[in-house]
Amino acid sequence: MKGKKIIHPKEEDTKVLLINDIAGYGKVSLAAMIPIMSHMGFSIYNLPTAVVSNTLDYGLFDILETTDYMKNTLDVWKKLGFAFDAICTGFIVSEEQVKVVAEYCSEQRQNGVKIFVDPIMGDDGALYNGVSDNTITYMRRICSVADIIMPNYTEAVFLSDKYIGRDNVTEAEAREIVDALRELGSKSIIITSITVDGQTCVYGYDDGRCEYFKIPFEYVPVMFPGTGDIFSALLIGSVLKGRELQESTAFAMNMVRELILLNVDNVDKYKGLPIEKYLDDMTKFE
Repeated sequence: MKGKKIIHPKEEDTKVLLINDIAGYGKVSLAAMIPIMSHMGFSIYNLPTAVVSNTLDYGLFDILETTDYMKNTLDVWKKLGFAFDAICTGFIVSEEQVKVVAEYCSEQRQNGVKIFVDPIMGDDGALYNGVSDNTITYMRRICSVADIIMPNYTEAVFLSDKYIGRDNVTEAEAREIVDALRELGSKSIIITSITVDGQTCVYGYDDGRCEYFKIPFEYVPVMFPGTGDIFSALLIGSVLKGRELQESTAFAMNMVRELILLNVDNVDKYKGLPIEKYLDDMTKFE
């Protein structure tokens, strides 16, 4: 994909911290994002929020929460003077973890670190088990210092406290949701999988261009865990390479759709997409 490219530091000089869970079996979360962004050329670091036996889709799993480890690690990193150019947050297990991450992102933003947030809290109109009102409050705090947030529609309505329970909105209502998220302090907004006037699309606000945008797409009725993580990695990587937000969004959308179509006949979809075989294609821009 060709487009306007802005001069930026070399990717290998850009240190990116990923805050997300890690699955032992399945290409989701850190197991998906690390290879993609590493292949893009960035220096990737990670802070696991949980160690998960396998993707939850199998129905049987074990989760080891890492809250104390996270606190201790951030304390050690501060003493050692470790710093990052960008932080990307994903699945955060508990209310306490959300508070820890919110405080850390707020501190780092003051140092000029770019913050990208995928506020994973729910889907299909409902919040995940364990997500409380306080969790939403702290997640809003993380979003308040974000350069880009990437909620799905369910997360967007709970964060904005608008149109909860609705599965279809008008464009004017979609703009109201976006405006409410901007009022939190988020610069650019990308709402994924939203239905606007009957059309499935990505809807958002591009702070760089100071404009709202809508990118329609045709829904593929096949579910693979980890597609959101792949989308986030591709979009964030593209933005950090200096490409404009809407171009990066369209690139990530198209790539995820292509990966799904290429693997639609996979027998075991619960383990996610076999990303290693597609890394060259996923990270090709020119």
